[in-house]
Amino acid sequence: LMVWLRRTTHYLFIVVVAVNSTLLTINAGDYIFYTDWMWTSFVVFSVSQSTMLAVGAIYYMLFTGVPGTATYYATIMTIYTWVAKGAWSALGYPYDFVVVPVWIPSAMLMDLAYWATRRNKHAAILIGGTLVGLSFPLFNMVNLLLVRDPLEVAFKYPRPTLPAYMTPIEPQVGKFYNSPVALGSGAGAVLTVPIAALGAKLNTWTYRWMAA
Repeated sequence: LMVWLRRTTHYLFIVVVAVNSTLLTINAGDYIFYTDWMWTSFVVFSVSQSTMLAVGAIYYMLFTGVPGTATYYATIMTIYTWVAKGAWSALGYPYDFVVVPVWIPSAMLMDLAYWATRRNKHAAILIGGTLVGLSFPLFNMVNLLLVRDPLEVAFKYPRPTLPAYMTPIEPQVGKFYNSPVALGSGAGAVLTVPIAALGAKLNTWTYRWMAA
């Protein structure tokens, strides 16, 4: 009974992590609300999202030992964010007011690294973590290019609690020189690896807890 209870609690914990990740996403510097492409916002957003994805995805993947689980985790995050979009839409905001980050392709790369190295944990951390950090800004910029004019959305639908220092400014739309994509990818590739290692370590602690 205790083994079943611990396993059930663990799977519920995974769902809670995914939900909390989604909530953090929606509130990450108000970036997602305004689709403001000011390069600083994009870089900070990219690093926070890629590291957050990596820690949860590798934790879940190493627990199950099944390549593909990271993608499943990213899918949970995506579904919850789409639900949040529906909630904001019900409040009268346009449906593209909240932009859903592109987590799934980056998670697929982590799964691929784990599968291609015959489920090697260290390869998943080093290669998979690097791929997540490198790829997320690329996929997400392509996603943002498909969103309608961000300034139009920001000024037409202001958030009541928007502080003065966060008033949207002219965004750097599609300017890939002096690129926020390159800076986000570089910083993400460096920072995502240790965060992925943390996810793997959390997995070790979970096993010890389940075996107690």
